Amino acid sequence: QVQLVESGGGLVQPGSSLRLSCAASGRTFSGYAVGWFRQAPGKEREFVASVSGSGAFEYYADSVKGRFTISRDNAKNTVYLQMNNLEPEDTAVYYCAADSRPARTMTGGSGGMPYWGKGTLVTVSS
Repeated sequence: QVQLVESGGGLVQPGSSLRLSCAASGRTFSGYAVGWFRQAPGKEREFVASVSGSGAFEYYADSVKGRFTISRDNAKNTVYLQMNNLEPEDTAVYYCAADSRPARTMTGGSGGMPYWGKGTLVTVSS
């Protein structure tokens, strides 16, 4: 079992930066790929970024490529999502998910992920 807790969300202005954290507890963290997903009001949950268990492989949605960076510190059992140059369209609840399958699997959507956090709200508004 893996428990995930997100933090770091908040209200920011367009062009600002935020760093989200996903803290994990439970089984061997490095054995799991971790992904970030987001869900805006009235929309389906969508893939944002994922990272392999070792941190060697990263994947991004086209909408965030070049602005967001995912990373992990397995010694701290934590995955981060650095978000720069935020846009109003980035407003959503952000969730992290863990899966023993490869990180690239997460690029196909949120289905089938066995472990989820409860989410953290990011609001980008002037």
